Amino acid sequence: MLTHLNIEPVLPTRVVILGAGGFVSSAAQRRLEAQNVPVLALTQAMLDLTHKDAGALLANLLRTDDALLFVAAKAPVKSEAMLIENLRMGEAVCEALKNAPVNHVVYISSDAVYADSDTPLTERSCAQPGSLHGVMHLAREVMLANAWQGALCFLRPTLIYGEDDPHNGYGPNRFLRLAAKGEEIVLFGEGEERRDHLWVEDVAEIVSRVLLHRSTGILNIATGEVVSFRDIAEQVARLSARPPKIKGTPRVGPMPHNGYRAFNIASLYSAFPDFQCLPLSEGLKLCYNGLNAMTKKDN
Repeated sequence: MLTHLNIEPVLPTRVVILGAGGFVSSAAQRRLEAQNVPVLALTQAMLDLTHKDAGALLANLLRTDDALLFVAAKAPVKSEAMLIENLRMGEAVCEALKNAPVNHVVYISSDAVYADSDTPLTERSCAQPGSLHGVMHLAREVMLANAWQGALCFLRPTLIYGEDDPHNGYGPNRFLRLAAKGEEIVLFGEGEERRDHLWVEDVAEIVSRVLLHRSTGILNIATGEVVSFRDIAEQVARLSARPPKIKGTPRVGPMPHNGYRAFNIASLYSAFPDFQCLPLSEGLKLCYNGLNAMTKKDN
């Protein structure tokens, strides 16, 4: 589903990052700077996209040869007010692009845009989100597509893990932190739902490749493997010298996505044949060792 406008990779003249300092954006920035790509990293403190003049302020910063990496979001979206804030941010970016065209736009969206499915998702799967978070991302995709007719790419990653995750999200991130502190891992239900889990550095690698190839279109980022949360908790426990207890709890409400969200990643490997996602077991080990070292240092 991607078209590479640069058949061979070419370093962008400059990448402007909206939402710098975040989990994914920081990993992408490190990857780009390691490749000697000039980066203008705009944090919320530097440019608040909800401000009424944000569009004009951003337009004044953009150059015609820039690539714009749009990662900024107030997430996860849990209320109508948060949804409106995020759409206001999208509106500011669209206004800026209309007044200050750039060379390439890459938007970090989410697999939350897709409807639930009993079969592996592809880029052609029905985009009919069942959550406000998914509605936000899909609405911003549509806004960008309507406002910007130049080179545009939507990346839709699945669940992302890594030791620097600020949200302490249920799954690898939370389980790893609990195990590093020697605390009990508590599951929703028996942790039977199966999901795809993606290392943040793999997301950064795909972002870098998309920018260097000036790719356009839509691409899901996932490993193609689904693992239950119970299995992840058990893998994390085995990494510890003193394995934490794993406890199930009565489930409140239905399982998200009916307990299953898998991906057909043929498009990912078609776009980047030499790319390989880090296996979950290896990613968990890397993150656990990093968190464990941090915990010992703090103590």
